[in-house]
Amino acid sequence: MITSVLVANRGEIACRVFSTCRESGIRTVAVHSDADANALHARVADAAVRLPGAAPADTYLRGDLIVKAAVAAGADAVHPGYGFLSENADFARAVRDAGLVWIGPPPEAIEAMASKTRAKELMGIAPLTDVTEADLPVLVKAAAGGGGRGMRVVRRLADLDAELTAARAEAASAFGDGEVFVEPYVVDGRHVEVQILADTHGTVWALGTRDCSLQRRHQKVIEEAPAPGLTPGLTAELHDLAVRAARAVDYVGAGTVEFLVADGTAHFLEMNTRLQVEHPVTEAVFGIDLVALQLRIAEGHALDNDPPRARGHAVEARLYAEDPANGWAPQTGRLHRLAVPDGIRLDTGYTGGDDIGVHYDPMLAKAVAHAPTRAEAVRRLAGALERAAIHGPVTNRDLLVRSLRHEEFTSGRMDTGFYDRHLAALTEPAPDPLAPLAAALADASTRAGRFGGWRNLPSQPQVKRYAVAGEEHEVRYGHTRTGLTAEGVRVVHAGPDRVVLEADGVQRPFDIARYGDHVHVNTTRLTALPRFPDPTTQHAPGSLLAPMPGTVVRVAEGLTEGTTVQAGQPLLWLEAMKMEHRITAPVTGRLTALPAGLGRQVEMGALLAVVESD
Repeated sequence: MITSVLVANRGEIACRVFSTCRESGIRTVAVHSDADANALHARVADAAVRLPGAAPADTYLRGDLIVKAAVAAGADAVHPGYGFLSENADFARAVRDAGLVWIGPPPEAIEAMASKTRAKELMGIAPLTDVTEADLPVLVKAAAGGGGRGMRVVRRLADLDAELTAARAEAASAFGDGEVFVEPYVVDGRHVEVQILADTHGTVWALGTRDCSLQRRHQKVIEEAPAPGLTPGLTAELHDLAVRAARAVDYVGAGTVEFLVADGTAHFLEMNTRLQVEHPVTEAVFGIDLVALQLRIAEGHALDNDPPRARGHAVEARLYAEDPANGWAPQTGRLHRLAVPDGIRLDTGYTGGDDIGVHYDPMLAKAVAHAPTRAEAVRRLAGALERAAIHGPVTNRDLLVRSLRHEEFTSGRMDTGFYDRHLAALTEPAPDPLAPLAAALADASTRAGRFGGWRNLPSQPQVKRYAVAGEEHEVRYGHTRTGLTAEGVRVVHAGPDRVVLEADGVQRPFDIARYGDHVHVNTTRLTALPRFPDPTTQHAPGSLLAPMPGTVVRVAEGLTEGTTVQAGQPLLWLEAMKMEHRITAPVTGRLTALPAGLGRQVEMGALLAVVESD
């Protein structure tokens, strides 16, 4: 019997595994980097072991340190979570060699499927070698790992070498393995996968299908089970192929076989030899706990001959600290509050008061809704996200709500090109027009209280300025003997935390929360602006500012001050939160300043370079 489990991971998945362990009476052990010393997963575990450093290569990718931590903490089993070392056969062997139980597939199965190139060979599929114009577009892909890192779409043959170099560097940084390969890029296909579960007694379950077509940077954003619109014949084929892949490598434990589906044909992508981020939708539909079943399989228990029956539909949305309208730039800062309405499952590695740093993936949480039908599940999740309290950095919440309500998604006609087609419309700013006024009135009510009432306050109109979704809004309000007033609305109530306004006979309540200059009014995030802008914050034309905090990991070869650059030419690369962001020249001209050198850490908004237009 397993009595103590160390999770060789961090954040949401570590907390998720700990939850099942606690319900099973199993002691939990966390590992944490210095950057994660106060992270939720380290706080909720029964014991925690420090991994010195912050970079993944020094911490969560150090299998030797993690095995030592498990032994030192008295754990008798290791769960790898997903990402990091979860598909590393050498790590699985090291865990077993230390006398610990490995909660995952045999190292040999990991080895056979961990490399996507070897997995394709096992399924009889050969990667592209000599790419020609006729093969375009193609996809450059990391042989190891997942999560969209080390992946590039190439549409011009002239770009292939540069993208291969970039993909190798990103894959080596994320997974410790720089091997990449090239395969045909299936345009506008659907990303469909099958959850499998296998025991040591020869039973393999195929637990339905999932659709994960809504992706950004080749990383999933919204997932659901079952995949809508598949014919019974195609579903049966996907199940058969998934079971075949599992049996081919004598698989044990939880895994996922991924496909691209186009024109009714399934194209094998890869097999992930681990638990997937989107596993909760399968749990909801089948009424099971996949982590609990992983533990039972690791203890040698047998699965039933047949899996449980599926019921209803489940949809999951990944909430990221990122700005979709600004190249999906990850965001950092204090997460003040995170709460969703009852009836929605929220898997997260954060709680109110936690800081979102630059070192790891920007995913804050996964929100999951289950209902008897797809339409009900989608509606429930969209409504819950719309009402959720998410106070802190910019997130993709509005994008998620709009995506779930987009006709192409609600009708089940989405594919992997969804955001390529619709991102601009989905990120068009649409702030609540009354939110700035509500924020100003709440602030005014606070100041009025400090002065002991309204009678001594000025009667002339007051002006307040806010930035909302990158746009400036100016509001005016006044004071009377009976309270605050504003043109076009009736102020029913104005307090520091709540304002009620009536417009056209309809009363609307606004909940207000302030954190320094940032104000959250219901679901609208505002920044209070100073009355007189600071002239020192102005930048010269052609200035390139950091869209996110991070580290300069690459500078274009030969780039120095005085160099002539072309519009769109890559100048340098920033890396943060497992994402690489390319900074390009906005115009053709001369590089007049390059203050951001290789290896420099920069804050969001820092000056990176200046290009003077010809």
